[in-house]
Order: sequence, then C-alpha cells, then structure tokens
Amino acid sequence: MKYLNEYSDGSRLSGIYLCKSKITATTKNGRTYYNLVIQDKTGVMDAKVWDVDSGAIEEFEAMDYIDVVGEVSRYNGSLQLTVRRLRIPQEGEYDKNEYQPSSRYSRDSMYENLLKYIGLVENRYYSELLKHFFENDAEFAARFKNASAAKNIHHGFIGGLLEHTLGVVRLCQIYTKAYPFLNKDLLITAGILHDIGKLDELSAFPENDYTDEGQLIGHISIGAEMIHDACAGIEGFPKELEVELKHCILSHHGELEYGSPKKPALAEAVALSMADLTDARMESFREALDANPGNDEWFGFSRIFESNIRRTRGTEE
Repeated sequence: MKYLNEYSDGSRLSGIYLCKSKITATTKNGRTYYNLVIQDKTGVMDAKVWDVDSGAIEEFEAMDYIDVVGEVSRYNGSLQLTVRRLRIPQEGEYDKNEYQPSSRYSRDSMYENLLKYIGLVENRYYSELLKHFFENDAEFAARFKNASAAKNIHHGFIGGLLEHTLGVVRLCQIYTKAYPFLNKDLLITAGILHDIGKLDELSAFPENDYTDEGQLIGHISIGAEMIHDACAGIEGFPKELEVELKHCILSHHGELEYGSPKKPALAEAVALSMADLTDARMESFREALDANPGNDEWFGFSRIFESNIRRTRGTEE
C-alpha cells in the first residue's frame, strides 16, 4: 500500500485507509457533505466527500476501513483529500496493523530507559511511589507502553505517551543540572508521573478518542487522583511531599486557560511546565516536517505555532 505520508500536493490517492472520524455537514446552499479524517500508521489526512448521494460513494461510518480514490491538494497548510469514489473493502483486503500509528522507537527500550530514571530518585517515598506504578503493576506498565499522549497535536500514536514522558524527564534532568537549587527527586518524579491520567483520558487505538472520564474530568485531575490513591497506600507517606507533587501535576500546563487548575507556584512546577511544553512543541514541529517531506518552502499557517512555518534550508558555510 502507499502510505499517507508519501502523498503530496497534486497526487492522485487510491487505497484502503481507516476512517478515523466522519462528520456530516451542510453547505450554505443546503448541500450535504462529509468531513473525514483518514488514517494509516504514518499519520492522518483530512478528507472531503462532496457528492455523498452519488453512486460512487457507498454507505460507511466512522472507524470503518474504506477504499477511496481521489485527489490530494493543499489547504490551509495541510494536505487534504477530495474523495471521488468510496467503497467498503472486505476484511481480507487489508492488514489492521498497517493502520496503527506507532512510535519510531522501541517501546521496550524506552521503558527500560524510564526505569533508569526511576532508579535515580533517592527519596524513598517518591521512589516507592514510582515503583508502585511502573515496576509493581504489570497492567499499568503494559497500558503505559502502548498509550497515546494525545488524540492529535503531538505524540498521537502507540507508544506516544511513553516517548513524550521520556522526553520530558530528560529535560527535567538537564534542568536540575543547570539549576542546582531545584529539588531533583520532586522534579524527576513529577516528570515521570505528569501525564499518567491520560491512560484513562484516552481510549486505546484504533479509536484513540476521549473517554467519558477524559471529557468530564481530564487527565490532569485524573492523574492527581491516581497519585493521591497511591500515596494513601504507602505507609507514612509525608503529606507535604504528596501536596508538592500533586501541585506540579495540577499546574503542568502552565496556564489556567490551557487546562491547569493551578498556575505553577514552585520552581519545580515551573520547570515541569516548561519541559512539557518544549517536548510537545518540538514533536509537533517534527510531525509537521514529516508531513511535508522534501518541501523547503513555507508550509502555511500553523494553528499550533500561530505562525507560518517552514523547514530550515541549511546552515551557512
């Protein structure tokens, strides 16, 4: 099959893809059309079906595998497919593994590296808390290895949560060396645990969509609850350590308008929010580069960066 990241502006697309989402909409003239997101293991692409009542478009729903033919064009800086024909393929015509986006790194190797960071935590209470989740709970570990970090935006793939967490913790360790006044054990622990609530916020692939709990509570509050429950099960866990750790979790998006119930009030909370934002933004830019292979022109306006963006063309000799 030809993967979505192999197409470019002006290409003709033909193949089987997962219909990640389907939204029925109406034009100003009262004409019905479909907004789709199609997916394979390399990523997603927006798609439009304008002639929904034509004989060339079979009935389908979100999460169906669809065989589509159409033209790829660039719209608002991203590639978009205009679907001309669509049918429902038979199950033997496709391999579901081709439609599961996954980290480019080994999940087992990343998890081993994460355990090494846990080994650096000297505070016995924080150490026991981390081991409670990542070493003593096999089900948690399996879910964490395979979870996505987002529905989209950044690290929205199998192993994405692990990859993002590892990226954040690496930055946290760098911060502790650059700024020795930071509490290393608190910051590393917070970095490892900051997004554990996403295990319950997002459903597993192929859906990778918000759960009811994710919609109603959100991963920040879910994570703080998970930490509170785990601390309660560790004899003698100091209340102050729990409160400072939960503050880092509750404030790690940095701003109230970004979903944090609290703004950072500890140096470690500030450092965590910076590490989280840095890793998320760098991954978002990498994904934009991957979506525009070989293109050294401007990609168009990015809603994430609120700017037109492009690839670095080179360095001066």
